[in-house]
Amino acid sequence: MPTQNDSDKGSTKRSARSRLKELLILAVVGVLVAVGVRTFLLQTFFIPSGSMEQTLLIDDKVLVDKISYRLERPARGEIVVFRPPSSWKAGSGQEYIKRVVGVAGDHVVCCDDSKRITVNGRALNEDYLFPGETPSERPFDATVAAGSVFVLGDHRGQSADSRFHLDSDSGSVPVDNIVGRAFATYWPPSRMRMLSVPDTFADVPAPR
Repeated sequence: MPTQNDSDKGSTKRSARSRLKELLILAVVGVLVAVGVRTFLLQTFFIPSGSMEQTLLIDDKVLVDKISYRLERPARGEIVVFRPPSSWKAGSGQEYIKRVVGVAGDHVVCCDDSKRITVNGRALNEDYLFPGETPSERPFDATVAAGSVFVLGDHRGQSADSRFHLDSDSGSVPVDNIVGRAFATYWPPSRMRMLSVPDTFADVPAPR
């Protein structure tokens, strides 16, 4: 017959095993939640190049909303992370981050007499461009394909964007290729802020 002391030791062991089991369950649940959030809701993305300077700097980290575009279409002026079309001949698994300048049906042209890009005839005042940068040294005239967007980097001289792929659907990127919208920078802390849509896009008319 076990003594009282033996009984206490057995109870302590069972209690320790129970706590360990609870911790393992919590760890598994935490991993599943993290994977679920990353897969369906939210993802982090670091900036690998200078193509979006000065809006986004190399090694900035941004938060990407992955669910909004399941409910609505991307809008002009938003910054998106996307998988480049196969015709862009990018590296396998590579993802880009650029600004949406045109949506399906938009007529995007460079440039007007003041060297500004126009969308559906309305000139963009792009105060978010890299200091000293022109809207585009490369002229283009593109109509965005259905179910697609036309994207440009904010540092045009460092960005291989839709302008360089006009021979494939006028440089259009299918909406299905978009991972999500970059809506905030969170690292480094000194760069923490929301990524809003520039006011100039509010005046762009609908495509004819």
